[in-house]
Formats: sequence, structure tokens, C-alpha cells
Amino acid sequence: MLPATSLHSSVVHHRPTPSLSPLSTSLPHPSISFSPSSSSCLAFFTISSPLRTKTHLRINSKPKQAFRPSCSKGEPLKVMISGAPASGKGTQCELIVNKFGLVHVSTGDLLRAEVSAGTEIGNKAKEFMNSGRLVPDEIVTAMVTARLSRQDAKEKGWLLDGYPRTSAQADSLEKLNIRPYIYIVLDVPDEILIDRCVGRRLDPVTGKIYHLKNFPPETEEIKARLVTRPDDTEEKVKSRLQIYKQNAEAISSTYSSIMKKIDGNRPKEIVFKEIDSLLSQVKKDNTLAISSGDLAKAVLDTESCLNQGSSSQDKWRGIPTRLNNIPHSREIRDYFYDDVLEATQRAVNDGRTRLKVEINIPELNPEMDVYRIGTLMELVRVLALSFADDGKCVKVCVQGSMGEGALAGMPLQLAGTRKILEFMDWGDYGAKGTFIKIGSIGSKEVDEQDDMFILVAPQNAVGNCIIDDLKAMTDAAGSRPVILINPRLKDLPGSSGIMQTMGRDKRLEYAASFESCYFFRLLYYAGTQYPIMGALRMSYPYTYELYKRVDEPSGKEKYVILSTFDGKPNIDEINNAFVGKPRNQDKKPSGIWGFLSGVF
Repeated sequence: MLPATSLHSSVVHHRPTPSLSPLSTSLPHPSISFSPSSSSCLAFFTISSPLRTKTHLRINSKPKQAFRPSCSKGEPLKVMISGAPASGKGTQCELIVNKFGLVHVSTGDLLRAEVSAGTEIGNKAKEFMNSGRLVPDEIVTAMVTARLSRQDAKEKGWLLDGYPRTSAQADSLEKLNIRPYIYIVLDVPDEILIDRCVGRRLDPVTGKIYHLKNFPPETEEIKARLVTRPDDTEEKVKSRLQIYKQNAEAISSTYSSIMKKIDGNRPKEIVFKEIDSLLSQVKKDNTLAISSGDLAKAVLDTESCLNQGSSSQDKWRGIPTRLNNIPHSREIRDYFYDDVLEATQRAVNDGRTRLKVEINIPELNPEMDVYRIGTLMELVRVLALSFADDGKCVKVCVQGSMGEGALAGMPLQLAGTRKILEFMDWGDYGAKGTFIKIGSIGSKEVDEQDDMFILVAPQNAVGNCIIDDLKAMTDAAGSRPVILINPRLKDLPGSSGIMQTMGRDKRLEYAASFESCYFFRLLYYAGTQYPIMGALRMSYPYTYELYKRVDEPSGKEKYVILSTFDGKPNIDEINNAFVGKPRNQDKKPSGIWGFLSGVF
């Protein structure tokens, strides 16, 4: 039997708590095919992305390209970095993570994650946040220490961003023996910082950011229509700088012996070159050199590491396992939130403006009886807050009621969504209302200060079509990014049961104009939702990856990659990959294969 996607509801079988390992999205994948008759060897390799280091699985028929691990006995890097607003700290953090593969730890991200997960620490923090008070040091320190104690931080090292901020926080970390090897401070004169913020201007037509001195507009026409963002006023910038200076001075004595001040008033490439040199030297100092007298032992150690690499292959999980275990664990949800976020960020950074995210894990599949609107809302919040953290003004949009009079209504999937978004916890930094606003779908919702738009599950309803309003909105948005989350834009029959034929080709053509930046769908036997047979995944800008789920004798499961596709594969291509048929031997499916769902 071959797998196919299915949209019929069925009983969901509960299974043990899933285990996770990250899936590669950091480099383009080679074209990979799987044949049962071929003798393939599995190889691992590790690479870095701007967000984190990831482990990839590669199927290769040439053993000479097998995994060659680094068996260094050096300690992983432990780094703290500090910098005032507009000092370029965020940019340097990305470059550091990209080069050294450290785990990036930000207290703002931790607070939001703990509160969202409803943990004991998160609930305590939420009490203070809801009452307008600062979260106590002991709670924040507990979250930081818990994150740094996780296995990935121990193995890869960590980059602690903007923490500690007070002497009490620094003393708490010292008592817990949490101390970096180096404390980097980006030093930029106040007047430069103020100028960077106050001089920024937004072009409401194109969404492009200019600076009156450093990056002026090309024409007087553009200059005349530029606007200033609400947070980029001199008064607000000076207030933030004063708070930063007080915090920095409070902890300087704790880390004076390992503090390295970097001149941040230079191009980012030059600043990072100096940071790179410092961290490389620290890493070198912490690595135990292998002397010539230990050469024989070094060979044995290398062989041992190779054996460990080979034995660890069976533990690799390309995607989360036990996805039919409902409700999904926090670990699974966060995995997919991060996966979607990284792909979307890459697409937006590449200048893509019409994007769509399609993710159909059980909790995000509205055709299943375990669909959870809260999971969709959390995904939207993660995306919006992340782009807001980059200084973008994000408008989150939900379509309103369609139709008139007694026929007015909206899709059941979206009922109450606007209210949920309005009352969600958007953090204690005033993001909602300043950088994030809630709106509807339509051209009137596009304001000059909006940098981008996230549209929540836009869809047609029986007798009504959302595409006209959607097109009007994208036309008004111009070159600003518009991201559709789980859109359902296929034409539906009218109330009389007849397809909406007028302008149908144009509507479908428009719906197809959005580029997929993320796609994930589980594959099942036709007409069922159990067991999971495999998965299809794509993360911008890479290829579609087809996985087969394999049960192991121990009762566990794993996903094995079968093939990759430049475009989204059809049912025949998926079937052929599962039976190992070469792609040049296409044959129309018959028998049981003819019953496979045509969702694709």
C-alpha cells in the first residue's frame, strides 16, 4: 500500500511522548533518490545557519563521502554579548551563530516561550507581567539556567544575548558557576545611536527603509512621502539608552577581566571580523592540542568517534515522531513554529513578497477532529513577534463576515479568531498596538506604516469568494510582504451547488501566484489518518523532501528520506518513490493506487 494525504476525520491513536531532532534547512540539498535494490550508506554532516547549527541526513551511494566527525576535546564556546539599541547587536548575533553554531539565548524569547507553554515558571512570570511589574531576577535567572542546561547548549556552546542586565542577575549566575569565556560589548557613541534611530525613515509605498544621512532616498519624490516610525523619536531613544547604560555599568565589575569592547561604529563586516578573531582565539585556547607523542591514541580516538557516529545514525529523527499523539507536546509545536519561522524569514530576506505557509500536522488540519485554533494562533504570534523584534510593523489580518443579510457568515474554522488575537498575550514589551496590529482582509486595511501583512487562513466559503478582497489588499500593499498562513483558496460551489464560474480562471491564477515558503503534510493510507506512512516537507529555498516512516523493532519509529523534488510532487511521483521506481518509468496507478487521495 502506498501513502496519500487524506482529509477524512478518524480516531486518533495516542502514542508515547515523541522524541525530536532538528531537520536540515540550512543549505540546499542534493537531488536524492532511493531504490530498495541499491546499497546506500547513511551519512551525517553538520552545518551552521543564521539561527542554529543543524544536523543533516544524507543518503549517498559512495562510502568515501561518509561522515568525518571532529573529535576535538575542547570545551564549546560560552559567550555573552551586550549592546545599546541600534548598536548592531542583533546582526552580530546572527553572524556569530552562523559561524560558530552556538545556541542563541535571549531572555525575551525565553519569557514568551515559557508563558506560552504554561510552565510553572511561565505562569509565575505571567502574574508579574499582567500586573505591569518587572519579572523578578530569580524567575528570569531560573529560565536562563534551565535553557543553558539543555543538551544542545552543553554540546554546541551558547551565546547569551543581553543578559544579565543587573548586578543581582550577574551574581546569581556566578553562584551557579555560569560564566562566559568572553564578554563582548559593542561600543557606539550616543550621538551615532540616536542618529541611527532618529534618522530612519519608512517609504509607505514600497516598504523600504532609508536613513536621511547614511542611506538617503533616490529622489525628491520618495523623500517627500517618507514617514517616521513611532518608536524612532529622540525622546524615546534617549530613554532607552539611559536604561541600558545603568544596566551595563552595574555588571561591568563582574566581567571586567573577560570584557572585550568592540568599536561598533564601523561596517558590520569589519565589526564581525574582529569578533570572529576574538572568538576563534578563545576557541583555540580551549582546545587541547594533540601532541606527536599521542599520535597513536589520536588514531584510536578518531576510530572511536567514527563508530559513535555510525551507531548514532539510528537515533536521528529528521522530523518529529509520534505526530498522531494528540495533543501535540510543546516540544513538537515549538519545533514546527521554528521551522516555519526560519523558512519565512529567509524568503522575506530574499525579497519575496507573496508567500504562503501550508502546514497540516493534525492540530493544524481543520478537516480533522483534533484541529486546535490555539495552535494556529500561536504560530501566527511567533511569526509576528519575530518580525516585530526586527523593528517591522506587522498587521495580522483575519477575514470578516462575507455575504449579506441572512446569508452573511464566515467559515467555521475562523469563528472567534479575531477575538482570540485581540486578547492573546503579546508579551510585556508593548508589541501589540505599536509594532503589531490586528485587522481584516481588504484594501482599506493597508496603512502607510505597515511593513508586512500576515493573513490567517484566508478561505472561500460556499457562495462567497475572498479572493477579490485579497487581491485588492495585495495590490494596495505593493511590494510589502503578504504571508498567507494555511490558505484555502479553491473555488467552492455556490448555494445552488454550481461552481462559481465567472472569473474563475483569473481567481485561480491569482491564488496560484503566491509562492510556497513552507510546506508540510503527513501522508496516510488512502481514506485513513492512521498509521502515518510518511511526510512531505519543503522549506524555502530548498527542495521538497519526501520521507517514509519506518517502525523499529524496539517499538520506536523514524523517518527515512526517500527522494527530493524541485517542485511539489504529484501522487504518481510519490507512489513511484515509495516503491523505488525510477522517475523515467512513470505509469498510471491502478488497483489500490487508484484510490489514493488527490489532495496534491
